[in-house]
Amino acid sequence: MKKIKKGDIVGRISYGKDIIFVVERIIKTKNGQEFAILKGLTIRIQADSLLEDLELVESQKIEKHVRDLEEKVTKRIERKQKLLKQNYLFREKVIEYTGKILHLDGDRRYSEKSRRIYKKLGLNAIVKNVPERRQPLNVRALIQRYKPDILVMTGHDGMIRKGTQFNNVYNYRNSRYFIKAVEEARKQNIKKDLVIFAGACQSYYEGLMISGANFASSPARILIDFMDPLIVAEKIATTKEENFVTIQDIEEELRDGQRGISGVGGRGKKKILSI
Repeated sequence: MKKIKKGDIVGRISYGKDIIFVVERIIKTKNGQEFAILKGLTIRIQADSLLEDLELVESQKIEKHVRDLEEKVTKRIERKQKLLKQNYLFREKVIEYTGKILHLDGDRRYSEKSRRIYKKLGLNAIVKNVPERRQPLNVRALIQRYKPDILVMTGHDGMIRKGTQFNNVYNYRNSRYFIKAVEEARKQNIKKDLVIFAGACQSYYEGLMISGANFASSPARILIDFMDPLIVAEKIATTKEENFVTIQDIEEELRDGQRGISGVGGRGKKKILSI
């Protein structure tokens, strides 16, 4: 069997290779066991596994997995472009300003992909690759610099002991960093008008909401899609500022609806000026 190394795309044998992961790094314990730190290829989960429980995923399966995500993204962009064309043909002479998005992502690959998608959607977005543990340290300075209307703080997360200790923040891999980052953002945004999405797969939803998020994952402690945070940000950015966006306005577009993401909602950030 080929030895697993950093960067390999793998599945966990004991889980039936239900999730496709990228090997982030490999750790060797004092007793000689080797563990891999894993990040989801297209979903925002972090996990660990003994190397002996990992198996390389066949290239056809990887290609299909990536192709399915790309098709989902392409369909969304095509719908958006069609809508923009219709609005251009029939609207009055106005200038539209969509809300400004600041997106902090703990995953470098996701950061780059998110940047491309926001651009194709015609949104005003600044995307920064900031590791989850550093987001609380960096968020206030970034808010001061970019003055966003919408803040997304995401990356990877996951429960350490799944199905138990739901209210123990230390039973989540990165939720404590997201929670602290939301708190820091709220200290900077005194008016409370900043719309915040925070969290990733299986995140501590209640803790994120108490800390001040408008939308967060994951109420049912399930997986969320790579695109889910972007869908929330896009909806807020493209909704008129006199309208309030609820989770009911978004849930059908999300991977698993309100089981994956919920929240108290937020006011739209699109401004329309007559010419």
